[in-house]
Amino acid sequence: MKISEKVYGLFNDSFPPVLDGVTLTVQNYVRWLTAFGHRACVVTPWNPVMPSHDGFDLYRYFSLSIASRKPYRYGYPKLDPFIWRRMRTVPFALVHSHCPFSSGRLAVYAARKQHVPLVATFHSKYRTDLEHSLPPWMVKRIMRRVMDFFDAADEVWIPQAKVEETVREYGYKGKLTVVENGIDIEMSDFDEITRFKKEQRVKLGMSPDEMVLLFVGQHIREKGVMLIIRAIDKLRDLPVSMEFVGTGYAVEEMKALIRSLHLDDKITLHGVISDRDILKSYYAAADLFLFPSRYDNAPLVVREAAMMGVPALLIEGSTAAEVVTDGYNGFLVTESPESYASKIRSLYENRQSVETAARGASSTLTRSWREVMEEVVGRYDEIIERYGRSR
Repeated sequence: MKISEKVYGLFNDSFPPVLDGVTLTVQNYVRWLTAFGHRACVVTPWNPVMPSHDGFDLYRYFSLSIASRKPYRYGYPKLDPFIWRRMRTVPFALVHSHCPFSSGRLAVYAARKQHVPLVATFHSKYRTDLEHSLPPWMVKRIMRRVMDFFDAADEVWIPQAKVEETVREYGYKGKLTVVENGIDIEMSDFDEITRFKKEQRVKLGMSPDEMVLLFVGQHIREKGVMLIIRAIDKLRDLPVSMEFVGTGYAVEEMKALIRSLHLDDKITLHGVISDRDILKSYYAAADLFLFPSRYDNAPLVVREAAMMGVPALLIEGSTAAEVVTDGYNGFLVTESPESYASKIRSLYENRQSVETAARGASSTLTRSWREVMEEVVGRYDEIIERYGRSR
């Protein structure tokens, strides 16, 4: 099979206009696969807003809005006969699912019907997602199906080693392969980063004297957004500016808390910033990236911030904190508003420690998507060859 004839199928329950870490991962997979000369397609639920795309096929199937997790949608492939026909006719060489739910079921179907290998990446803490809106008996039932999905895969990938703890806790007993995610923000060296940061502070109208704090991600309680707001409340005497980028079900609750604490002058909610250049400016303008989440496995946003010379403040023992050494390439604290505020105050008074961690983060937490995808394509080829020998 020639390189141009291979079709790599990428399956996920979200794709633009929905933006999150897994969506960005799938976007970069399809971007670099096509850049390398491969054929690729994305299979994902239908969305009423569908941005243009070039260089790959996009197959959407019937979906409905998830009221408790807007802007996400739940796909119902059983109600869409056309998608099943498509899964039988696209000449897949391999299918790679980044989600175990509706798109994952389609990936299993395509792999079995066409006798091609299935790769599955374990991106999220699925049980936590389900527990947010479903009763325990239903969570237990769905989690059995989630693990059946991973058991059906020919190879299961995790984005960093510590994620294995969650996978094993869920009951998966098979082999796991660590395949890291990359970042699509690139800078040549730390001097360039420093110059760019100064320019963006001026561009965004931020005072050189204030400490700019940034959060990028879903605005949901699981990511610690309320903890951040309560920590800022304890820093009223300092010239700090807290910038939130993103959206999620907790936005209104966040706004109410900000109003009740009279923090409107210190906290700004920018909503979703889908323009990557504008988002890059906000990363660059920040001094410290706040991410008190135990929910995330391997958050891309921490690495994106690192590329822009912004160290992250994480929770000790969290999966996200695995790649961070306190004081060297980021900072770790216990999970409380008091600890968070105390650390921010300490870093405000010792800016040199922030710069030291910024240099460490930019040199240790950044790997380009090109490099990652070169590894991925090599792994795909090995899996396809191994699968062919086993038949």
